[in-house]
Amino acid sequence: MEYVKYLDESLPDKERAADLVSRMTLEEKASQLKYDASAVERLGIPSYNWWNEALHGVARAGTATMFPQAIALAAMFDDVLLEKIADVISTEGRAKYNQYTKKGDRAIYKGLTYWSPNVNIFRDPRWGRGHETYGEDPFLSSRLGVAFVKGIQGKGKRLKAAACAKHFAVHSGPEHNRHSFNAVVSKKDMYETYLPAFEACVKEAKVESVMGAYNRTNGEPCCGSKTLLKDILRGKWKFDGHVVSDCGALGDFHYHHLVTKSFEESAALALTNGCDLNCGGTYLYVLSALEKGLITEEDIDRSVTRLMTTRIRLGMFDKQCEYDSIPYAANDCQAHKDMALEASKKAMVLLKNNGLLPLDKEKLSTIAVIGPNANSRSVLKGNYEGVPSRYVTLLEGIQNYVGGDVRVEYAMGSPLYLNPVEGQEPYNEYLSEAIICAEEADVAILCLGLDPSMEGEEGDAHNPYGSGDKATLDLPPCQEELLRKVVETGTPTVLILANGSALSVNYADEHCDAILEAWYSGQQGGDAAASILFGECSPSGKLPVTFYRSTEELPDFEDYAMKNRTYRYMEKEALYPFGYGLTYGKAAVTDLQAPEQVREGESLTVQVTIENQSDVEMEEVVQLYIKHNGTPYAVRNHSLCGFQRVSLPAHSSKTVTLTIRPESFPVVNEDGDRVFDAKSATLFAGIGQPDARTEQLTGTKAVKAEILYIK
Repeated sequence: MEYVKYLDESLPDKERAADLVSRMTLEEKASQLKYDASAVERLGIPSYNWWNEALHGVARAGTATMFPQAIALAAMFDDVLLEKIADVISTEGRAKYNQYTKKGDRAIYKGLTYWSPNVNIFRDPRWGRGHETYGEDPFLSSRLGVAFVKGIQGKGKRLKAAACAKHFAVHSGPEHNRHSFNAVVSKKDMYETYLPAFEACVKEAKVESVMGAYNRTNGEPCCGSKTLLKDILRGKWKFDGHVVSDCGALGDFHYHHLVTKSFEESAALALTNGCDLNCGGTYLYVLSALEKGLITEEDIDRSVTRLMTTRIRLGMFDKQCEYDSIPYAANDCQAHKDMALEASKKAMVLLKNNGLLPLDKEKLSTIAVIGPNANSRSVLKGNYEGVPSRYVTLLEGIQNYVGGDVRVEYAMGSPLYLNPVEGQEPYNEYLSEAIICAEEADVAILCLGLDPSMEGEEGDAHNPYGSGDKATLDLPPCQEELLRKVVETGTPTVLILANGSALSVNYADEHCDAILEAWYSGQQGGDAAASILFGECSPSGKLPVTFYRSTEELPDFEDYAMKNRTYRYMEKEALYPFGYGLTYGKAAVTDLQAPEQVREGESLTVQVTIENQSDVEMEEVVQLYIKHNGTPYAVRNHSLCGFQRVSLPAHSSKTVTLTIRPESFPVVNEDGDRVFDAKSATLFAGIGQPDARTEQLTGTKAVKAEILYIK
C-alpha cells in the first residue's frame, strides 16, 4: 500500500495538511476556499460546510439543549460554569456530527466549526446584536470568551469542535449601515476596549478561528485589513488558525465600501491579507483573480493549508478520533437540561425588591400573569438559537410551580409593540382584560420587554425602527401603558423583563414592588423564574451592561470613542449599574487583604472575606475593581479586574483568593501601548461597583486597599 503522508497520524498537523494540499489541482484548491467546500473524492476529502452555529447551544441542526442567550450567560459572572456549558454544547455537536456523517449528511449547520463566541464589546445599548455578546466590559468578555472557547475545543488530542471569535474587530452597530460603515477609533480605545477579548481568545484559549467584521475600521474593510489580520492577529498575537469572512462581507468591498472595483479585486484584497475562508460567493472569482495577476498560487496554497490543518485538528482524516464514540443519546439528555435550568437561575438579575419577593404561595389565592412576554416562546430563545425538545414559558413556569393550589389568571394585556397607521391612535384591545385580572389578584406578575423580532441582526429582526437596532431604551408605548394601568390598580406588582439589552424602566423603578431581569432565558426560563419568584433559590445574577436612564446621555451611535460610554467612562449616574444585582439575603465584603506593592509584569494575589449576614442560603459574586492613580491614561472611573461566584450558607463567611492578572496593572497610552505608568492603584472589593448608585441600591460599600507600583 502506498504511503500517504497526510494520513500518517504521527506527523504534525501542518505537515499533513501541506502534503494534502500539494496533491490537489489548482481548481480543487480553489474549491476549498468557500464555506461550502466541495468534495475531492480521489483524495478522500468529503464535502464540508464550515457554517455552523452554537452561540448558546447547537443551533439550526435539529433538537438540542438551548441555554440562555449569551448576554444572560454573562450575567452569571461564572466562567467555570460557562466552560462546562460550552463543553456540553460541543458534546451535543459531536453527537450530531457522528450520526449525520454516517448518513452522508454534510449539510449546512451539521459540522464542527462553530462561529461562536461573539466577543464584540456591547458599547451602545441601542445595538440590536448586543445580546449575542458578553456585555460591555473587556475583562469580563475576555474571561468568558476564553472559558467558552476552551469548553468548545476541549482538552483532548484533537479539537472536540472549533470555536470562532467574532467579529474582528471594532464592531457594535449600527446594523443598518454595517456594510458600508467606517468605525473610526483611537489606538487607545482599540487596545484598551475593543481588542482585549480577541487577544485573550487567541493567546490563552488558542481559538481555532477568527471571523472578520462587515465594517471598515479606520478605513480598512475588516475582512481584508492588513492592520487587523496581518499586523495584529498573525503578527503581534501569533494566531495559528484560520480566518473566515462574515457572510457576504467580501462583496461589500466593491458594492458598499468602494475600496475595490470588482469581485476579483475584492477576493485578492481579502486573500492576500489573510482571510482564508469566504462565507459568500466572492472566492468563486479566485481563479479569475489569479489569471489577472492579482494573487499568486502561493496565496491560495497558504489559505487552503490553514483550512486543511483545522480539519485535521478535528480528527477528520484520522482512522479513529477520541470523540467518535459520543453517542446520539448524549444530545438533549437530562443532565444537559438540568445544566440549562441551573444557568437560567444564575443568570436572572433582581433589580428591585421592596420586600414583596419571594412570594409565599400559601398566602396567595389568585395570581395574575400579564403581558405579551408571559406566554412567549420567542423570549426564551434569543437569536442564533437551537430547538429544545420542550419549552417552559414564564406563564407555564408559574403554573407548574403553584399547581392547582393557586388560581393563575392570564391576560396578554397588550401586543409586544404597535405599528399604528399614520394619523391614527393605536387601540389596545387587550388592556381591559389585564386590568380586570390585576384587580382580581393578590399579586400581578407583569411580563414585559422585547424579543428577538425587535432587537437582533439586520434581516432577522423586524422591529419598527429598522435593521434590528433600537431607537430608544424605553419600553414600547403600548407596554408602557399596560405597565401604568396595572400599577394603578394598587395590586402588588412584580415586573419580569425579557430582553437582551438595557431598558430605561424609570417608571417601573419608582412604582413596581419588584423587578426581575430574566433576559432571553433559555428552554426552561419559566421554571427558573418561578424558582426565584417563590424563593426556591435566591437570585444571584449581575448586570454585564449598564442600564441607563435615557439615550440623552449617550454619544452618537456612530461615535466609537469610549468617552461617556459604559461604566468605565460614563459621567452620569446609572439607573442600574454594571455589576449590580440583589439577592434575598444580605451579604457584604468585610475585608480585603492585598500586598502593599506590585512589580511590572507580575500578578497579584488578594484575599477577600465575604459575609452572609442573613438567614438565607445564597450565592454572591465577589467583584474586584481597580483604579489607577497618577497617570493621565487611566479610565475615567475604574475597571473590573477579578470576580468569583461564591456559595454562602446562612450566617456564614468565606475568604476567597483571587489573582489579579498582570495585564490589569498597566494602562493604555494614546499610541495603544500598555505601559506601567501609574504610581499606584486602588483596589476595591465588593458585591458590585464602588460607585454611589451601587452603594445606594445594595446598602453596602466596597472595601479598598492601596497598591504601590514598583518598576
